[in-house]
Amino acid sequence: MTGKIPRGVRNNNPGNIDYSKANQWQGQTGIETGVDNPRFAVFSDPVFGIRAIAKLIIGYHGKGFNTVRKIINRWAPPVENDTGAYVRSVAAKLEIDPDQTLTISVYLLVVMVGAIIKHECGYSPYSVDVIRNGVERAFK
Repeated sequence: MTGKIPRGVRNNNPGNIDYSKANQWQGQTGIETGVDNPRFAVFSDPVFGIRAIAKLIIGYHGKGFNTVRKIINRWAPPVENDTGAYVRSVAAKLEIDPDQTLTISVYLLVVMVGAIIKHECGYSPYSVDVIRNGVERAFK
């Protein structure tokens, strides 16, 4: 990949999770610096950023956000994103209907988190093993 490294990759936060002082994510080191509008959390390693993505999805699912459409609308609200395109992209990667009820599993989350990373950053520099490592940590 040539050109500028995406913000999510630079921050080890490939889901572009907003920084909140209230969140004490494993591996979170603070808020990004060196940008005009600091907004996103920074993690010490991408595995921790990936873990946070999976933890959020698991939490959303537990609150009734149990389809790709519901999860992505919560993750990336239409006021800031082309959420319809995001939903279609993630559902296509999972090879399911966007309104199909999801059952959380390591496999589902590895694919879903990979799709989120690709959508947020434009590509994924992480191997499936790195993504799986972060996802598995979300269950501990």
